[in-house]
Amino acid sequence: MWTREYLKTRAKAVLRVSYWKAFLVSIILGIAGANGGGGGGGGGGSGDYSGYSSSGEMIAAIIFILVVVAIVMALALAFRVFLGYPLEVGGRRFFVQNAQLEGMSSEELGVLGYAFNKERYMDIIKAMLYKGVMNFLWYLLLIIPGIVKKYSYMMVPYILSDNPNIGYKRALELSEQMTYGHKFNIFILELSFIGWYLLGLLACCIGIIFVTPYVDATMAELYLVLRRQAIEKNLCTCEELMLDSILHDDGISEY
Repeated sequence: MWTREYLKTRAKAVLRVSYWKAFLVSIILGIAGANGGGGGGGGGGSGDYSGYSSSGEMIAAIIFILVVVAIVMALALAFRVFLGYPLEVGGRRFFVQNAQLEGMSSEELGVLGYAFNKERYMDIIKAMLYKGVMNFLWYLLLIIPGIVKKYSYMMVPYILSDNPNIGYKRALELSEQMTYGHKFNIFILELSFIGWYLLGLLACCIGIIFVTPYVDATMAELYLVLRRQAIEKNLCTCEELMLDSILHDDGISEY
């Protein structure tokens, strides 16, 4: 069984060697929409519509606004799906490799383009899109089931970073198996970063971005633990995840 202290200690050790590379990858993940957050804006007016000569002009203006909003949303969705998803998988692969090699990743930042290979790209898009749609449908059902499924599916990009051709249904199934019995502890793990986020807020919110590499590195450590447990429980194999070996806590690799 893993502990928060174990994961965070390992993450800190890795970041001592590679913090600024990890920082850059976390920024890219944030831009790609992989680290949560979202923008929103609202506008207001005086409520005086006397400038419209007829109700027809008002309706035309409303339709125009709705069309513009729909186009912006469609572009944002296309960006998230066709660029954000591949970057997320590449970013997770970076953090996993960084954790395994203790900050000495031989591929370094070039791994961000891992998902853009033509043999991987569409399989990754399908799996990540399927994950997003399924999670959205659970949120439509009720908020709590949606949150639960969020934690059930959170290992999908990590699984795809190991084997992008594993299949969209299998990726979700394996993620659910990996996180079974761990979801509440993962929730507490995420809550444990609140103190760091509050400190980041003191620096006009800018400090928050310096915390994200720590969070991303910790989650990569979590995946390595859950992946090892899944292999030991025969939920999957090294071959299925395209691994040469698994690394144990004592640093010994088993082939």
